[in-house]
Parts: sequence; structure tokens; C-alpha cells
Amino acid sequence: MQQLGFEGMPQRLYVCTPTRLSTWLDCPRRYRMTYLDRPSPGKGPPWGHNSLGASVHNALAGWWRRPREERTVPAAGDLLERGWIDEGFADSAQSARYRRWARRLVEAYVAGLDPADEPVGVERTVATRTEAIAVSGRIDRLDERRGPDGSSELVVVDYKTGRHVLTVDDARTSLPLALYALAAERVMRRPCRRVELHHLPTGRVLAWEHSAESLARQLRRAEDIAAECAAADERFRGESSSGPPGRPDDEAFPPRPGSWCSWCDYRAHCPEGSAASEPRQPWDGLSAETADHRATGSPPIAV
Repeated sequence: MQQLGFEGMPQRLYVCTPTRLSTWLDCPRRYRMTYLDRPSPGKGPPWGHNSLGASVHNALAGWWRRPREERTVPAAGDLLERGWIDEGFADSAQSARYRRWARRLVEAYVAGLDPADEPVGVERTVATRTEAIAVSGRIDRLDERRGPDGSSELVVVDYKTGRHVLTVDDARTSLPLALYALAAERVMRRPCRRVELHHLPTGRVLAWEHSAESLARQLRRAEDIAAECAAADERFRGESSSGPPGRPDDEAFPPRPGSWCSWCDYRAHCPEGSAASEPRQPWDGLSAETADHRATGSPPIAV
């Protein structure tokens, strides 16, 4: 039943994160299972590559939170060791190998940083809203740099530890990075146009300088995706509150099956995804050789 509206009433904002919008783009069925189904379907076991990525992110965040004089290279390695997430590995020996590799990774990365170059934010949550959406997200690191004209500007830094080979296009087209920049600019009331992907395994920095126009395009893109999500959410709620219980309508939440379904947490609950992909072990997303920083291959979702 359609609710009656009143002329002049403000439109309800769609509350979201960049991850929620990206999940809808990747697969509406996974979106439904993640955000709408209650109780939500059980996930598969933890992934080793996610454990590694989270351990590295946590160590770097902890390093910046230490007093300036304690931001040493060995301190970063110690934080990695103490916070190591031992899930998703084949056995304790494999976990130990990747822990040693990850320690070298964070130590090599912080060796190139200036401990006195204080970030504006670490694991900083930013948010903004338009007439259609209220979006929020957490930035790995928010730096302050000097622009070409000498003025101060903010830079969004996102750490990556996956084996996927990144390009500048990954930074240019990233919807989350653009929304982080836009939100940071509005929250901090300072220019924020540059976004950077720091790929620790290769030591590369993939950067893109947005314009006001390109950020506006990404915001319109987010609003368009959010409108699709809101319509699907409303349909889901309507079907859940009327008629006999049953499988939600696949017209609203169609699967998008492919080989990438191997990495989906909900693969066991999706016949189409299971048929389109091979099962994966939790450690299959890790590089075949931890010492090889150039490893490539069909990547998991990079952290």
C-alpha cells in the first residue's frame, strides 16, 4: 500500500556508507543478504587476506596514535605482532609466515614517513548530506599538504594490502575516495581534492587530483545508486509485511553471478553464485609467495 504524502514535506534521506552503495553495484542479492535480511544468512569462515589487511591497518593507525618520539620503525612492527589477527590461515605455520611478512611490510612503509608530520585524522569518520542522501565513512588517514600555490589542502590516504595490481584509474574512479574527499572538505571547511591509494606490497602511491566538477559527478552517481537502493529497500519492506513469507523477489535483488562469487561471504546461500564459481579456501586470497611483492593473479577484494 502506498503511503499518502504531503506537499512540501522534505524527502527522507537515504542513510548509507560508500561500502553499502558499492555492495549494491556489485550484487543486489549480496546487498539484500548483508543489509536487509533478518536474521541475516550465516557467513562463511574468515578470509586470511582480510585478517592480514585489518592487522596492517590497525598497526598503522596505532603507530600514528603513539607519542611522536615513539613512532619508530620497530614500534610499527611490534604493533603488528601484538595485534595480529590469526584467522583464515591454513595453519599456525602459515599464519606465522604472513605475520613476519606483514611486519616487514609496515616497517618498510613507516621508514618512508616523517613521524613529525602529524595527520589531520587517523581512522577519521566524516559525513555529509545532500537533499537525497546522508553518507558517512571512515578514512584511513587524512593528511595536510601544501598545494602548488602554497596554500593548505587536505589529502585522503587509503591503505591497500591486496595482491591486485593498482593503477591511477583505481584512484580516479573510486566512489568511496571521492565521497571521503567531499565529506572531509565540508566537515573541515578546507579544500580536499587529492586522493591517494598507498599499496604497501609494492610501495606505490596511486594518486588522483579531483576537480569540483569531478567530485560533483561522483556525488550525483552516489545519489543515483542510493535512489535504486531506497526503491529496493522499500519493496523489500513491503513484501516482508504482506503476504506469506517466502523468498524475496529476485527482480528487485537479482544476483550477478561470475567467477568473483568465489570470494562472496554468502556463496553457500546463492545457487547462482555457487554454480558460477569454484569454492575457495579461506587462505586462497593470499599471495602464493609472501616474499614476492609483485605477485598478481585473480585478486580477492583488496583491503
